[in-house]
Order: sequence, then structure tokens, then C-alpha cells
Amino acid sequence: MKLYKKIILIVLISMATAGALLVFGYYFIFHKNNIAEEGFIKVYRNMDYEQLSRAIDTSGMLANKATFHFVAKAMGLEDSFKPGLYKFKKGMNNKTIVRSIAHGWQTPTDVTISGYIRSKEKLAQMLSSKLEADSALFMQVLCDTVLMHSFGFTEASYPGMIIPNTYEMWWTVTPVEFLEKMKKEYDKFWNEERCAKADSIGLTKEQVSTLASIVIEETKYEPEMATIAGVYMNRLKKGMRLQADPTVLFAIGDRSIRRVLRTHLTVDSPYNTYKYIGLPPGPITIPPISALDAVLNYEDHDYIYFCAKDTFDGQHSFAKDYKQHLRNARAYQKAFTAREMSKATEN
Repeated sequence: MKLYKKIILIVLISMATAGALLVFGYYFIFHKNNIAEEGFIKVYRNMDYEQLSRAIDTSGMLANKATFHFVAKAMGLEDSFKPGLYKFKKGMNNKTIVRSIAHGWQTPTDVTISGYIRSKEKLAQMLSSKLEADSALFMQVLCDTVLMHSFGFTEASYPGMIIPNTYEMWWTVTPVEFLEKMKKEYDKFWNEERCAKADSIGLTKEQVSTLASIVIEETKYEPEMATIAGVYMNRLKKGMRLQADPTVLFAIGDRSIRRVLRTHLTVDSPYNTYKYIGLPPGPITIPPISALDAVLNYEDHDYIYFCAKDTFDGQHSFAKDYKQHLRNARAYQKAFTAREMSKATEN
């Protein structure tokens, strides 16, 4: 009888030990922190499970690969996982990691669109470096005339729909979804106050974007933007040609030209503001908010001309008449020639 009790006791102790080990093992495998280094994993739409596993293994973020793959198999990750950008953070256990990928609990990403992006190709390249879709898909959508017309834009005015800023979005956002978001941000930017200002200066929203694109190509020095905008507004009011060099470079399609010559001014294009009066058909670059607001709040003055200062610091000299403008231009040319000769001597 005593032997029987001892056997029962041993069995019970063994069962308790096994149970404790089982509970501990379950906790260790499923719930223990398994992140060695914080980082991101990109899960593409066309990924299979083998590619996903390899991406996670080679990331160097897991402290224990074996326990992760055990949990992933037990929870059926192979049969169901969602594309997205996922951040692995300290304190995350295998169960949380698997559930995040299985349910698509993405980490949002910041997409910064700077001003003065000069072409659809550049915009597509920039977006593809930040989001899942490649540049070819972005180009296809950016050139979709049916889509741009549905937003209320023409091919010429389309660049103005992009308001440069930093936007939080999902890495998996499609090109169409991206542009839909841009349209919402455009409508948000053009609030009642800005629309009223545009109306008060006699420009449409599209024309403000176009003029802002010229201003930002003329100067990156923010304190001068409103002054330069004022020069062009004065020319528009007087019925003068804008004679903006950046529009000629846009018409030619060569931004590498450093100095606009007389031969360049003969190009027959509605963007050649030396040839045609008024604003060109649309923006020549994606203007930043600073330039847009500079146009809306342009400086009221009597300047008609401006040219680069002989200090070569990005600032400009302004003139109310052509004689003063010629003096300013000669001072710049003299300084420019002297600087080039100095460079040649040094070389």
C-alpha cells in the first residue's frame, strides 16, 4: 500500500513538473521578447512565405529564429499574411510579431514631398523610393488623363495639385490612392482664406501655382519670394511679357543651361514668356508652400526688373526702370567675369 502511494506521488510530481515545463515552454516560445535589434520589414504584395521568412531571418532583428518560426507555423502565418511595412520594436514577442504580419498591422511611413520637383519622372522616382509601388506604376497613373480630369485638372495644371509637405501614409498605398490623398490635401490647403486671397489679387488657384513655380525657380531665398512675385504681378497688370528665364528652359526641356541666350528665346512654346504675354499654361515645377503663399501675399511695390546681385549669394537687385536695371545687370556681369577669370587663373 505504501509503495502504491509512493508511485502515485511520483506520478503526480512528474505530471506537475511536466505541466510546469509545458507552461514555461509555451510562455518562452510565444510570449518572451524576441527582438534583438529594432528595425523594419517590408512585405511586398507578390512575396511568398519563403521570401517572407528569408527577409525576416536576414534582417538580424530576431533574437531567436527557431522560436519565431515555430510560432509562425503554429499560428498559420504561412497561409495568411498581409503586405506592408512593419516595425519590430523592443519588447515584441513572437505572438505579437506574427499577429502583426498576419493582420496587416502596418507602421505608417512619412513621405516628404519637397518643392521644385520638375518632372513626372522625378516625382515617380521619389515616390517609388518611399512606397511599395515602382516608378513605372506611378508614371502610368501620373500620365492618366482620365484620372487627372476627374480631379478637375488638365495635363498642364496637374503638377499644381501636389502640395509639398510631409504626409503620413501606409507604405502599401497604391498610386491612385496616393493621388486621391493629394487631391484631399490640395482641397484642404486651398481653404476659404487662401481662395479669398487668390480672388482678391485676380488669380485662380491654378494661376497662383503657375506663378509660384516661376518664383521658386527664380529664387530659393525665401525673404525675396514675395518681392519677386510682386515684380511679376506688376508686369501682368501692365500687360508686359513676364520674360522669365526659367519658363524658357522649361520650354526647351534643358534645365542644365546656365545662361539663357538670344537663340534660346526663339523657341515657339506657350511656356516661352519672352514670346507670349501672360502666364504659361501651368506650373513649370511643383512649387512649395512658401512660394504659393509668397504669391498670395506678394509685395506691393513699383519694381519691374530684377537681376542677380554681384555678391553671388542668391539674392537679387531690383529696379523700377530699365536704366537702373541695366546698371544692376552690368555690375553683376562685371563681377561674374572677374570671378570666372580668377577661377581660370587658379586652375
